[in-house]
Amino acid sequence: MIDGKSIHINCGVVGIYGHREAAQLTYLCLYALQHRGQESAGIVTANGSEFFFHKALGLVSDIFSDANTLKRLEGTMAIGHNRYSTTGGNILSNVQPLVMNINTGPIAISHNGNLVNSQSIRSQLMKRGAIFQTTSDSEIIVHLIAKSQKDTITDRVKEAVRQIKGAFSLLILTKDTVMAVRDPKGFRPLCLGEKEGASIVASESCAFDLIGANYIRDIMPGEMITINENGLQSEMIFSPQKPAYCVFEFIYFSRPDSKIFRENVDKTRRKFGKRLAEESPVDADIVIAVPDSSNTAALGYARTSNIKFEIGLIRNHYIGRTFIHPIQKQRDFNVRIKFNPVAGVLKDRRVVIVEDSIVRGTTLKYLVKMLRDAGAKEVHIRVSSPPIISPCYYGMDFPTKEELIANNSTVEEIRKFLNVDSLKYFSLKGLLESVENGENSFCTACFSGKYPVPVREHFKKDQYETSPNKTC
Repeated sequence: MIDGKSIHINCGVVGIYGHREAAQLTYLCLYALQHRGQESAGIVTANGSEFFFHKALGLVSDIFSDANTLKRLEGTMAIGHNRYSTTGGNILSNVQPLVMNINTGPIAISHNGNLVNSQSIRSQLMKRGAIFQTTSDSEIIVHLIAKSQKDTITDRVKEAVRQIKGAFSLLILTKDTVMAVRDPKGFRPLCLGEKEGASIVASESCAFDLIGANYIRDIMPGEMITINENGLQSEMIFSPQKPAYCVFEFIYFSRPDSKIFRENVDKTRRKFGKRLAEESPVDADIVIAVPDSSNTAALGYARTSNIKFEIGLIRNHYIGRTFIHPIQKQRDFNVRIKFNPVAGVLKDRRVVIVEDSIVRGTTLKYLVKMLRDAGAKEVHIRVSSPPIISPCYYGMDFPTKEELIANNSTVEEIRKFLNVDSLKYFSLKGLLESVENGENSFCTACFSGKYPVPVREHFKKDQYETSPNKTC
């Protein structure tokens, strides 16, 4: 859980080539990746001559609840998408995969990430007569492909993606080919798997587990994979760059049973908790987590501290996330029905509550009150990430800089606001030393304000602070 919840997860993408049940497998993979986007979902299939697709607003299980829907999606190739919008509103026209016809035939695209030069490219394309059907930055990529004068679709894709900047893990479908491209910094995860001779690409390896596929490897930053009747071809289409993997994928976004950036998420979160306990010990009776994303780090903290781990908060999994309510009074009510304290565990105990991050602090403030009302004698907060001081422009929807509590307040001021006995954050040094080659491989812009791909000031202001067209 991320506190304050104007932060959203980015998106999940899936691609399959060469399986007679491509649509069904894509559906299951999207189900496994539901945590990456809950606004909309879609699947596009191809049978070598034509496209079939179904997409809508809502959850995967609702969109594809009619068994006949999947049966109508013919073909042995498919791409799918779960969406949370960070550029472009949550409207039906923005639901991915985007499907369009260009002069080479139909094309579909699924995009996880965010482009930092989308406004300038869109403006240039519109001056040249381009007509946009969506407010999503992903559509820009389709227009660039369509306007390319290269002879083959793969060369057109290469030319297009070399013009965009920012974060993109892309899947592209034509009538006979599936292509996957990852940006040269590798901001968002993307991995390759195999099942019964079919090739599968997905944002996280947990998608492979659900369908009984084998994880092969990560798709590398700057790599393009093309899969068709000639087999699987790999090509590095960008010059080598220093990677900038999103460390927040480990902190919060990815499922703990996934392998991303060649590391197991669960194992990494345990390292965070262990190192946090070494940095910020506290004399307490029990350690509890804010379920679910803090569970693993809390286990690591408890084990290293030799303090008993307990289930002190019960989460109701059958309601929406707190960020869906823009009015604070509604959000607080949602917190009350989402979490419930276990009074028998908390009463007269000195409690350490491990949280993965703090954004505004409003949700966590209410949770602390719940713990105290349930009889907790002391409440200590340990956060398994450093203070968030800057927005992200690569696929996460943080609130503006002014809304981030750590940007405007000292740790002591935050402690007083939360009404806790102590508050400690994970150090950036400890965080980076807990992941392989952390100093040279990860983006920490939200903690440091140092952006690995430059973001123009007008982009920051116009697109994220004032524009109503806030893809993933």
